[in-house]
Amino acid sequence: MSACIRCTAWLLIAVASALIWPSSFARADQPADEPADEPAHEATDEPQDSQVRCANLVYADGKTSVCFSDEFLKRIEQDSYIRAVPQFFPVQMESAELFDFPFSVMTGDGSFTLTPAQRDNLRQYLLHGGFVVASASCSSKAWNESFKQEIEQIFPGIELEPLPAEHPVFHTVYDITSSRYKSGKRQLPRLEGLTLDGRIVLIWSPDGLNDTANAGPSCCCCGGNEIKEAQRINVNLLAYALTH
Repeated sequence: MSACIRCTAWLLIAVASALIWPSSFARADQPADEPADEPAHEATDEPQDSQVRCANLVYADGKTSVCFSDEFLKRIEQDSYIRAVPQFFPVQMESAELFDFPFSVMTGDGSFTLTPAQRDNLRQYLLHGGFVVASASCSSKAWNESFKQEIEQIFPGIELEPLPAEHPVFHTVYDITSSRYKSGKRQLPRLEGLTLDGRIVLIWSPDGLNDTANAGPSCCCCGGNEIKEAQRINVNLLAYALTH
């Protein structure tokens, strides 16, 4: 099976499953805005090859996320019918292995430059079924600027577009109308999508989606206007990526 087909196959399986599951991925016995008291099932109940695997991209000269919490992979199993391996897999952006993952996280802080091989592989990944969530650690302005410059190089003439409140990404598992930010304010999370051939393949947040409160004691948001309720957004992003 070719690299491109492997990634697309993951999405076809998820879409086929959606024909059986409720139109909303929230469990029928679970309110959309409340976590379940107990997980719907344990991750070990299913063989790993039947669970969605999510990549943590390694890019530029070794930049990657060390504080993007994977807790949303456990929560999506509690509050939906989606099964996911409950931890990220580090994957080099330029590797063929990337095409084994339908969903990837790209985050970090500070400026960066992708290699030509990384740009080409990311382009092919997104064109052939892959999905990326991109978010700067601690809302790093330098990272956001580098990211937007790279996307302009990879897809010249295609712009990231803001997603409105009624967009399905805000209503897959949870109905999200606002989220609490580090500043204390509540507002609709700012998400922008990159659309190729009528499909959103990448969603970028200029504000941190790291969910650092659940990332471990060594992680914190030391600057910027981090989204404090990012876990629910990340659940929705994964559900959206698998079904659209």
